[in-house]
Amino acid sequence: MTVVGVLHPGSMGAAVAAQAKLSGAEVLWCPTGRSSVTKKRAQRYGLTAARDLAELMERAEVILSICPPASAEDIAVEVSAHPFTGIYVDANAISPASMARVCAVMSRTGAVVVDGSVIGSPPSASKSTRLYLSGPADALTPVASLFTGTAVQAHPLSGGIGRASALKLSYSSYQKASRVLAAVSYALARDYGVETELLDIAQGRTTSYLAETAYIPKVAARSWRWGPEMVEVAGALREAGLPSELAEASAAVMRRWDDLGDTSLSISDALERLHGAPDGKPD
Repeated sequence: MTVVGVLHPGSMGAAVAAQAKLSGAEVLWCPTGRSSVTKKRAQRYGLTAARDLAELMERAEVILSICPPASAEDIAVEVSAHPFTGIYVDANAISPASMARVCAVMSRTGAVVVDGSVIGSPPSASKSTRLYLSGPADALTPVASLFTGTAVQAHPLSGGIGRASALKLSYSSYQKASRVLAAVSYALARDYGVETELLDIAQGRTTSYLAETAYIPKVAARSWRWGPEMVEVAGALREAGLPSELAEASAAVMRRWDDLGDTSLSISDALERLHGAPDGKPD
């Protein structure tokens, strides 16, 4: 039985780790410093609590780091204080440059580092998720095999560290920015009383995010995680010599929703918050 450690069981991390458990792995997590919500989630998915981070690092053969992108490098630094010679999979939405720094930190422990990216909703009985993997070829197969026959579809990529991260941010650059632009469009239309007409126009193009108004509150509630991801997108674009202004602007828009956490909002509430000051507080 392969022993897997997950850092840390948020909504995506716990769901992905649970799929590894379904395939026969034992999945460890560290309760130290975690919230009661996280603890309940780990229990719900049947994850095994380690005594502390040191025990998790000692027992795990594969570690999955799936956390908000702003925490990815800090977590790597934290875990690098413990000996670990297994496979460390950073499956966070970070830029190739950030991934290279994580790789440098973890390599000092003797770990084999795999660059991962998760695309899709948290996996479940009704939803599948793609996990792209790049890095040392001999490490990709054992990671992919953790999810054989599960709702996580593993896709190894050739080309080494940075490829999976680049793919994730390439997708995020359009997907998340488009969601933000749809919200801004509706906020402007609402100010002038033409939101119904805008929706009518958008519904003529069924592939448009403008037709998915019910998703706007979800964007607002997730902005505390999505905003830092767009900062990473901007960094990746600058490194490639490409315009980064849209990604930077999207992050700035999401900062107006930054203090909402994963709260439940109406469409009207989410749009109204866009009139706030850049720090997320009303003018």
